[in-house]
Amino acid sequence: MEPLNAKEQFFQHTIKEEVTISGAGIHTGHSVTMHIKPAEPHTGINFQRTDLPGAPIVKADVDNVIETNRSTTIEANGARVGTIEHLMAALTGMLIDNVIIEIDGEEVPILDGSSQLFIEHLSKAGIKRQNAAKVYYKIQHNISFIDEEKKVEMVALPFDGYRINTLIDFNSTVLGTQHADLRNIADFTKEIAPSRTFCFFHELELLIANDLIKGGDINNAIVVVDKPVTADQVERISKIFHKVDVKVSEAGILNNLTLRFPNEPARHKLLDVVGDLALVGFPFKAHIIANRPGHSSNIKFAKKIKEHIKKYKYRQDIPKYDPNIPPLLDIQEIEKTLPHRYPFLMVDKIIELTETHVVAIKNVTYNEPFFQGHFPGNSVMPGVLLAEALAQTGGFIAIPRNSEDKYDTYFLKIDNCKFKQKVVPGDTLILKMELLHPIRRGICEMRGTVYVGDKLVTEAILVAQIVKRPKPLLIND
Repeated sequence: MEPLNAKEQFFQHTIKEEVTISGAGIHTGHSVTMHIKPAEPHTGINFQRTDLPGAPIVKADVDNVIETNRSTTIEANGARVGTIEHLMAALTGMLIDNVIIEIDGEEVPILDGSSQLFIEHLSKAGIKRQNAAKVYYKIQHNISFIDEEKKVEMVALPFDGYRINTLIDFNSTVLGTQHADLRNIADFTKEIAPSRTFCFFHELELLIANDLIKGGDINNAIVVVDKPVTADQVERISKIFHKVDVKVSEAGILNNLTLRFPNEPARHKLLDVVGDLALVGFPFKAHIIANRPGHSSNIKFAKKIKEHIKKYKYRQDIPKYDPNIPPLLDIQEIEKTLPHRYPFLMVDKIIELTETHVVAIKNVTYNEPFFQGHFPGNSVMPGVLLAEALAQTGGFIAIPRNSEDKYDTYFLKIDNCKFKQKVVPGDTLILKMELLHPIRRGICEMRGTVYVGDKLVTEAILVAQIVKRPKPLLIND
């Protein structure tokens, strides 16, 4: 499947139809079946343990990570799901934002040890664009993570895209120092997804001895032999995994597999970075440089990135208002859409308008009639009128324009409404409304925010009904 074009990347996506994938978990050895299903916008990536009472859901989020020993495991609501990183990387690489993953066990199948088979299944299902914007958050300044003990260094640099560089150095005569580069997420499916996990021969023996890879197979991992081994050791491994004629190749790996890339181990480490950083929970733009990354470091780094985004994301959401730029719609055009009139028209001009969001301007003056009673000597714009201004702004998405029919809007519900700062005469309100779900049966749900300059003064989730106004009856003579 070809990567989505640049325009498509600004919309959320799900899959067109359900995907079923079965296999064994590498650590538990248990056979599991996953049903990956389409989900509504803003759902995110959620795992659902169908084998547990009540089918609890575990959101794929860094805050739910409980274990990073050789893989990434999440837990919530009494349920856990392990080894999620390869699937998360596949979803990220295909720009899939919203799915429900029903799974009847506690570990995602390892398959061939890469993301490639996940990619193939998802590609067959097809990708569906959703009527919801995908908001990317730009890293504002360098975010660094250092683990001196493990000699890990990771940094996220401001960058208008998503680029990752990884460097691995295991002090191994076979692997040496390897580097991998992902210049664009669109290259993930071909350049990174086929890269399989790897382990060292001496690690493999230890894992087997401690019963830690019950579902492991030397066909789903590259086995690196960088220390002398005896023929008996190789034969023992061959019998355990039911293989014949297994030897150490000239490349320093077991000969049952051939490398898909000369630097396949470094590319797989990059794959893990993509999968683990997907747990940040926000799509973001940055240049990631990772020196000696691992799951533990990746998750600690992801938490720092998430903290940064939560701290600064509201600033990126603030629309920019330049009064020197002519509006998209002036007051005369506004009156053609909205049924409101003086003194209840709360929108002066529209400066941004798409299928999924609208930005309006309201200049607050001392001459507003409501200031006569709210409050004398201490003029403050009523909060209910701020909500009304947001609702009118949202009308430019919800109400059909250039139609002979007339429409009215009626409030149904307001959720999570917060007033963070008072609005006074002289303030210029920047009103932003974002569609949360496609409009169905005239029901419209939007997220609204009001700014004065770069300060958030009001936010709320508004639900309204759009009703066509009956046409007057014509009486024939």
